Amino acid sequence: MSQVSIVRCRDYQAELVSAAVKQSLDLLGGLEAIIRPRAKVFVKINSLSPPSPPEKGIITHPFLTAEVLKLLQELDCEVTVGDDIQAETEDGFLISGYRQICDKLGVNLVNLKETGFLQVRVDGAVLKKVYIAKPVLDADFIVNLPKLKTHSFTIFTGAVKNMYGIIPLGFRLQYHHDYIKNEIFSQMLVDIFLCARPHLTVMDGIVAMEGEGPAAGRLKKTGLILASRDGVALDAAASKIAGFRPLDIFTTFFAHQRGLGFGDLSGIEILGEKIQHVRIPDFRHSILAVGLLRRKLPAALYGFINDQLILSPEVAADRCTACLECVKICPAGAARSREGKAWIDPGKCIHCMCCHEVCRFQAVILKQKPMGRVIRGFSAFGKNVKSLFLARLK
Repeated sequence: MSQVSIVRCRDYQAELVSAAVKQSLDLLGGLEAIIRPRAKVFVKINSLSPPSPPEKGIITHPFLTAEVLKLLQELDCEVTVGDDIQAETEDGFLISGYRQICDKLGVNLVNLKETGFLQVRVDGAVLKKVYIAKPVLDADFIVNLPKLKTHSFTIFTGAVKNMYGIIPLGFRLQYHHDYIKNEIFSQMLVDIFLCARPHLTVMDGIVAMEGEGPAAGRLKKTGLILASRDGVALDAAASKIAGFRPLDIFTTFFAHQRGLGFGDLSGIEILGEKIQHVRIPDFRHSILAVGLLRRKLPAALYGFINDQLILSPEVAADRCTACLECVKICPAGAARSREGKAWIDPGKCIHCMCCHEVCRFQAVILKQKPMGRVIRGFSAFGKNVKSLFLARLK
C-alpha cells in the first residue's frame, strides 16, 4: 500500500514551509529512509517557459524547493536542481528566484538543454525510445517537485506530467503535434514517467492554480504540502482534493493500470490531514473537464461530445504584447505574426494549447463551440444537483 502525507501550510513564510516540509517527510519515515546519504540526487522543479516570478503561481515556489534542498544537504547529498526552460535572457532562472536560492545554498542549478540528452529504450504504450536529460540518468535518486494545477489539455498536472520536462523541447513540441488526443498524449507522458520514476515527490499546494492552467488559470490558496514515494498516489490524492475522481485523470489511470503506482485511493494510506478535511469543493476545473464523461458513454456519442468540446485558441489583440512566444512554441506553425500582433490560423491549429500555456499576458483565449457550451452547462447543472442531494443526506 502506498502512503501520501498531507500537511497544512498557510503561506510561503520560510519557517512555516520548513516545518511543513519536514513534517510531511517525517510522516513517511523521514528523508533518510528514502534517500541514501551522500547519494547523487536530481531535483526536478516545475518551471514553465518563458520564466515567470513565483508570485504568479505557475512554478514550484523556490522557498519550498529550498527547504527540500536543505534537508538533502543534511544527508551530505550531491544535489543538482534542473528543468528544461527557454528564455530570452542568458540566465532563465533569475526571474523565478531559483538562481539566487541555489547560489545561496551552494547547489548546482542547470538548464537541461545545456547538459545533453541520452537516448533510452522504453517499452512504452506509445514510445519505444526517448531522450532523457543526462543529469537525470546520472542521479542515484530523483526528487520530483510539481505544482498543484489544473491543465487545459490534460485536465490535471502533477507528479507524472512534471517529468515531461526531462526531455528536449523539440520532442515535447513534436509529441504535441503527433499525439493530439489527451488519451494518447497521457499514455506518452506515462512512458516518460516510466523511464525516470521519482523516488520522492513533494507537491507545492500552498497556492494552487485552478481553471485554465497550467499558466493562465486563477490562483487558489489551498495551504497544503503533499509528499509520497509514489508519485501516482500523490497525484490521486491531490486530484481528489481538487474535486476530481482520480482515475478519471488519464495520466493517473494509465500509470495505475501499468503498475507504476497506485491511482486508486482504496490502495493508498493517507497520513496527516485527511482528504475529506482539506478537500476544496469550489476548485474550478478547466472547461475541458466535462470530457471526463468518456468512460460512461457509448463511443459514438462520446466522439460527438468530444468534438464539440474541442477548444480553439484565439488571440485577444488588445492584450497581445507581440512577444511572439506563442509563435515560437507552436508545433503546427498555426501561430504567426500578423499586423504587429500574434494570430492563430484555425485551419492549421491542432488544439494542443501550447500557445495558451506559454502566454503570460492572458492574450490567448479559449473558444468553445456553441453545442460544447450547452454540454458543459448540463454537466455543471448535474454536478450542482448531485452536490445538493449529497448535502441533504448529511
